Amino acid sequence: MTPYRLHPDRLFPTDPSVRAIARELYEGVRSLPIVSPHGHTDPSWFASNEPFRDPASLFIIPDHYIFRMLYSRGVRLEELGVPRVDGGWTESDPRKIWRRFAKNFHLLRGTPSWMWLGHALHEIMGIPQKLSVETADVIYDQIDAKLKSDDYRPRALFERFNIEVLATTEDPLDDLRHHRAIGASGWHGRVLTAFRPDNVTDPEHPRFASDLRELGRITGEDVGTWEGYLAALRARRRYFIEHGGCTSTDHGHPTAHTENLAQEDAAALFARVSSGQGTADDAERFRGQMLTEMARMSVADGLVMQIHPGALRSQNPAVTDTFGEAKGDDWPSRTEYVKSLKPLLNAFGNERDLTIILFTLDESTYAREIAPLAGHYPALRIGPAWWFHDSPEGMRRFREQVTETGGFYNTVGFNDDTRAFLSIPSRHDMSRRVDCSFLARLVAEHRIDMDEAQVVATDLAYNLVREAYRL
Repeated sequence: MTPYRLHPDRLFPTDPSVRAIARELYEGVRSLPIVSPHGHTDPSWFASNEPFRDPASLFIIPDHYIFRMLYSRGVRLEELGVPRVDGGWTESDPRKIWRRFAKNFHLLRGTPSWMWLGHALHEIMGIPQKLSVETADVIYDQIDAKLKSDDYRPRALFERFNIEVLATTEDPLDDLRHHRAIGASGWHGRVLTAFRPDNVTDPEHPRFASDLRELGRITGEDVGTWEGYLAALRARRRYFIEHGGCTSTDHGHPTAHTENLAQEDAAALFARVSSGQGTADDAERFRGQMLTEMARMSVADGLVMQIHPGALRSQNPAVTDTFGEAKGDDWPSRTEYVKSLKPLLNAFGNERDLTIILFTLDESTYAREIAPLAGHYPALRIGPAWWFHDSPEGMRRFREQVTETGGFYNTVGFNDDTRAFLSIPSRHDMSRRVDCSFLARLVAEHRIDMDEAQVVATDLAYNLVREAYRL
């Protein structure tokens, strides 16, 4: 059998002359360290450094990109080992899960997951065969054996992937025990936390009331008052900075709506939503006010803001009620930015020491709203292609739509935003290949010179993300 290898020119232009430029640019950035400033990997992996349990729990069970597609073709999530919130039956035999995945692997053809998995299987795991029904057991055994070796423990892979910094994401109630354990272990890997306060800033979050009480308990602040509530949030931000190396916050609101209410009006709004008396309009206004309050806090403590609006979550109750959140039941939605952000930007958009990174799932806003906004306000930066669009075509569309108005230097490099640890090298490699292809076209069209493209390629792959996230 001829060993399978990924093609070295994947994602490069088909025109031979432009491809040659892309190759040269890529050679200059392919080995740069990975900076992963936003994601959802589990910090306990790096704290305990225990071996990954089995191929299914590493590749399939945590990756909603994979099981979302298989679910759409009739595969039950229980059959893929996704746990039920009620503790009901779900497949527990990892080999059976792997076989079912292999049987349906072809469903991922043409998707970014197909490329990420190919990279992980063949480049990281060194698997010589293509995954299929016939090779499923052989490949399972090869991966399983490697996962039992020290070279495939989390810290060893972190170092092998040449990760310089990796950020996880925790909510304000997290005690950051895993981050503290990493810091005390003597290991040199840099794993940071990010502050994600949605559960205590969104009155429509299912845990808002209970988590608000817990926020008061752990901070000793009176969260029954507006002043005490803000003090509690400031305290937790300090805790995240001191105990988790935090450099950023993250806000996943349904919209980009912001408010800048007088403090007495904000206090009255908080009283309504915290007592459970608020309306849906009150909830939207409160979320908007809290984005402005978070910007105010960032001016004081230096944390970078990430705003991830426009994801409609939990659309399918048959999935959410059975399996919980973040199980592929999420959707891009139309999102407006210019009018929505005006209250926040009137207050803080001209701050040169504040960084607010805007993400979108509504690609129509790149050229119409986000790039023009970031091309004007000193505080704003453009987040990379995200979630449904962190794909070759999505990344190309991103560069094409934002560069002319926002430029390269109002973007912030790439972040992988993933729970799937072994996909991180592939995701960053994909981004570097797509960016080098975009730059190669500019060089071929004599829009920038080769020496300038080489500088930009390095900035996009490494320098801009370190600068934007203050790393």
